[in-house]
Amino acid sequence: MSGKSFIAELRCKPDRRAELIRLQAELKSLVRQTEPDALVYELFQSDDDPDLFQVVATFRDDAAFDHHMRIDFHERLVPPILDCLAGEMKLRFYRSLGA
Repeated sequence: MSGKSFIAELRCKPDRRAELIRLQAELKSLVRQTEPDALVYELFQSDDDPDLFQVVATFRDDAAFDHHMRIDFHERLVPPILDCLAGEMKLRFYRSLGA
């Protein structure tokens, strides 16, 4: 089975940008420390629009993604992250292809 990835587009409220970055940095750190099957977890900020972010994550398989969604710190950090947004998060899922 191939890895499961997502790309999430986040448009932040301008006055909540620092908070979003802080929360995402904590989430990224915890993912890297406690989820060995989370192969990639990165936050990117647009060069052209400082309130536009992309989160890119890749998990070894569906089970690793499901684990990520249920882990205790996910429940604690994601609601305040979503509260920093100016609108709905755009979320798309992908599968890795090739050898």
